[in-house]
Amino acid sequence: MLPYVLVRFRRPLIVGLHLLLIPLAYRFAFGLRFDLHVPDAVEPIFWATLPYLVGARLASFLAFGLFQGWWRHVGMRDLIDLVRAVTTSSALLLGLLFLTDQLAGFPRSVLVLDWVLALLVFGGVRFLVRAVRERHFIPWRAQRGKRTLIVGAGNAAERLLRHFHRDESDQIYPVGLVDDDPGKMRMRMHGVPVIGTTAEIPQLIRDRGIERVVIAIPSATRDEMRRIVQPCMDADVDFQIVPSMRELLDGRARLGELRPVQIEDLLGRDTVALELDGVREDLEGRVVLVTGGAGSIGSELARQVAAMEPRRLVVLDQAESPLYFAMLELVRAHPRMDIVPVVADITNEGRMESVFAEHRPDCVFHAAAYKHVPLMEDNAVEAVRNNTLGTLCVAQMAARFGAAKFVLISTDKAVHPSSVMGATKRVAEQVVLGWPSLRRAGTDFRAVRFGNVLGSDGSVLPLFRRLMDAGQPLTVTHPDVTRYFMTIPEAVQLVLQASAIPEAAGRICMLDMGEPVRIVELAENLIRLSGLEPYRDVPIVFTGLRPGEKLHEELMSEHEATIPTALAKIRIVQSNEPAPDTLMPGLDRLGAAVEVGSAEDCLLGICALVPECVAPLRERGLEAAAAAR
Repeated sequence: MLPYVLVRFRRPLIVGLHLLLIPLAYRFAFGLRFDLHVPDAVEPIFWATLPYLVGARLASFLAFGLFQGWWRHVGMRDLIDLVRAVTTSSALLLGLLFLTDQLAGFPRSVLVLDWVLALLVFGGVRFLVRAVRERHFIPWRAQRGKRTLIVGAGNAAERLLRHFHRDESDQIYPVGLVDDDPGKMRMRMHGVPVIGTTAEIPQLIRDRGIERVVIAIPSATRDEMRRIVQPCMDADVDFQIVPSMRELLDGRARLGELRPVQIEDLLGRDTVALELDGVREDLEGRVVLVTGGAGSIGSELARQVAAMEPRRLVVLDQAESPLYFAMLELVRAHPRMDIVPVVADITNEGRMESVFAEHRPDCVFHAAAYKHVPLMEDNAVEAVRNNTLGTLCVAQMAARFGAAKFVLISTDKAVHPSSVMGATKRVAEQVVLGWPSLRRAGTDFRAVRFGNVLGSDGSVLPLFRRLMDAGQPLTVTHPDVTRYFMTIPEAVQLVLQASAIPEAAGRICMLDMGEPVRIVELAENLIRLSGLEPYRDVPIVFTGLRPGEKLHEELMSEHEATIPTALAKIRIVQSNEPAPDTLMPGLDRLGAAVEVGSAEDCLLGICALVPECVAPLRERGLEAAAAAR
């Protein structure tokens, strides 16, 4: 009953408390001024000026909203408002004394003393309520909770400790913090000391009886994460991580909430410093078309483009169900934006013409593609139809209907392609950069090339997770196979930046993919992060390279060179595209092969256009040529 009354009549109670404290602080100021013995001659001054002070204080506190805040959550902003309100009310009192001719006999130092005491009293009451609420008078959960070591002594750790102070449901006992900044050694944060560096984590786990490690460095690099996580796995200690700011903003996590360390964290990379002004200038208030908008890359492109506030966002895909769910997410996040879902096949020229005629996009992000390497080896006709001829169709419509910019999403598999998929994407690059009618158009055509993205549909991580959930061994093609990896949001951020830099017009941009990762190490770390032991609890089986796969991917060939751009993560690829008299007949040949459904002719066509292709694609092309003779 009492808590209900306190909440129901909270504001009148707060006002009443202030009515009590204002005279007490004012009286104490007089007492300090006269050594606790206020002379009889001064006593009338106190009573005559008290109503002015009470009125000035109440008016100022009301104006600055001090009767509305939750004292249990009082912070620096509330303290600033309190200083402003007390200063304003003291100034008002001084003005009233002047206007009423009472300033002459008034002891001036009382104004200063009252100002200081008011801050101490009203600020102290507020922080006392918060301290009681957060149980600061009780030793740090000394009798319960896991002994926890917090890695990082920055803002994330401060927010985390503050949350643990308030929330009794978190069974945690912070033993200490570790940080590599020498200036933080032996300092305390919310009463928790900094007791070492990250290099000392193994020893601290042993000596301090640590049962849990919390990583409060959401922007940690891959090497930092591995250095922190490895001793935890070796000591069989629980470890968790504070969500990143992006996860908090996206609603995927709550403030103070911890989550398990994921394999993506161990593959994380340095934070990208985004230059969004140019991107926003390109997209804000424009019509933007994203093809393949229901896929992993396309849907993230749509999300990030929507944040740039285009006038209309057209999301096109032939997969109806994924497009439907992508649209639900976009509409929920941007209810006032004109978002248009389009179900269409990019190879359908008539349908593409109607889409471009209706919406006339200013910018086209072409992410639609078939990308599964082994699957496209057995479906070469469809790979050529979609990846190559479909790209030509969309690019021609972009030029015909006056799009300002066309960005092709390409792949590292287009470099020395060993697969049908990689070769068709290389030909797609040649099309957008070398097709005669496109080069004469006013559209800015460019391509962006990057490697694997973590968590995309059909990529290795979801496959590994499905196998583990099913209790099956993890399958890796070869012990030495490596791949470049990048998170989907980072890849799309860089694609958007590459779309905006002027020097990339008419060229291929290559994203900095960092160092390649051994797939077998990826599998081993995923198993360990699940609390299991590789090869003992979960077998890893080597199956051999699949059709069209390479042992190591490349980002450029020996026939290409790169030049830097203003952005450290993006380079320009200087490549020699085929002459129009080679490209146009080659595309005609591919179109004829697709028309009759001839996989052999498709192989011959793409190998002719991509002479730098390598085994096994080159062997397949030679076999097709021999069969044709």
